[in-house]
Amino acid sequence: MEAAAPASHAAAARGVRSQQYAVLALTFAAYASFHASRKPPSIVKAVLSADWAPFSGPRGPHRLGELDVAFLSAYAISMFAAGHVADRADLRRLLAAAMVASGATSAALGAAYFLDVHSLAFFLAAQVASGVVQSAGWPCVVAVVGNWFGHTSSRGTIMGVWNSHTSVGNIAGSVLAAAVLEFGWGWSFLLPSFAIAALGVVVLVSLVAHPMDAGFDPEAMEVEMNGESGEEVELLGEAKKDVEGDEDVLELDAISELPKAIGFLEAWRLPGVAPFAFCLFFSKLVAYTFLYWLPFYIRQNAVAGQFLSHKASGILSVVFDIGGVLGGISAGLLSDAIGARAVTSALFLFLSIPALILYRTYGSISMHHNIGLMLLAGYFVNGPYSLITTAVATDLGTQDAIKGNSRALATVSAIIDGTGSVGAALGPLLTGYISTRGWNSVFFMLIVSISLALVFLIRLAKDEIVSKMSARH
Repeated sequence: MEAAAPASHAAAARGVRSQQYAVLALTFAAYASFHASRKPPSIVKAVLSADWAPFSGPRGPHRLGELDVAFLSAYAISMFAAGHVADRADLRRLLAAAMVASGATSAALGAAYFLDVHSLAFFLAAQVASGVVQSAGWPCVVAVVGNWFGHTSSRGTIMGVWNSHTSVGNIAGSVLAAAVLEFGWGWSFLLPSFAIAALGVVVLVSLVAHPMDAGFDPEAMEVEMNGESGEEVELLGEAKKDVEGDEDVLELDAISELPKAIGFLEAWRLPGVAPFAFCLFFSKLVAYTFLYWLPFYIRQNAVAGQFLSHKASGILSVVFDIGGVLGGISAGLLSDAIGARAVTSALFLFLSIPALILYRTYGSISMHHNIGLMLLAGYFVNGPYSLITTAVATDLGTQDAIKGNSRALATVSAIIDGTGSVGAALGPLLTGYISTRGWNSVFFMLIVSISLALVFLIRLAKDEIVSKMSARH
């Protein structure tokens, strides 16, 4: 019997790891599909501004910016409510429903091409509906991953790799939308819409949102994830058996230990939530300006004296997202290595300023310069955005101040990403107006935004440095 115990613990550990990998893969694909379905508006911008009313003509860029803000403002406002809902709802069903509904709203935009719709009100309504249903995606996937990885010591690295879904989704959406653009811009919306709806069905059938749903004990999992021995896991199990000897006591304990969903204002007052939320406001403003306007910018600015086609501009823009994948993973690795999320984020933000200046100044010299400098800009711009929305949000949502209450995670992540999404709505809107005065003005706005993001991290970064220095003495 004693010899069988380590084997059973090893088998249980393998089962946990297998399920964790499955959860990571499925949530990765799910949120990548959300981002893929958001990408078509940026790919078709140049086509719409050329010959599709009401986006053609002198006021075309303004209306395209208004279309972006319709989605992003609805997304940002709904995000705060979505966090509350996700903390109280069945995460699997909510996520699946959001994905299918997102597919429907994206398909509605594509249908406008085939039905020859030119009403600005229709496009705005479809974007608002899309923003509302997509807002449920992020709190759901963060809460699910937090349930399975909330206490692992390598959270930053895991989240850094996992959060590359945003860039992977952007790449997939760009390639899909650009590949079929020549057949009509409606197809650029329909293909990603089919993909997210189909994945929504897979999520409904396959996702296991919490370890307890798969029969695993979260307490034993925490010991395993932090590298404890099989003997310690066994002792934990024995202790639980002793408690189970008295059913009345067990029932009372279970009731008293059920975590309560945290209040909205209470979550705002948690240490670190507000500074990181406002930092993400400006950081996401920059990231989403590139997300929605980079293909248009490339189309409007010659590279080595030549203007690229709509399709080539869309495909070239994925280089920024490739840099974002590398930046997000690097930020996660670095923050785990030094144990300082704010310092890592501040470093990436600081280096993104010269990266943007270099891209704007020298990116038009040649295709090699454009690709290399765009990759560098994506690396530094998306690094802190990736880190804050994943590892930092999970840290803050499971911190000691709330005694590891996992039901606070969706609310905290929604507050941070919701605040960031307000900035994400503002960036593309301002770009629509400022770009008519020249792209130098747009890049100046982006640099000012990064500088303001840095301001909100100064105190947190200082505290981390002081803490590390004190620990050495």
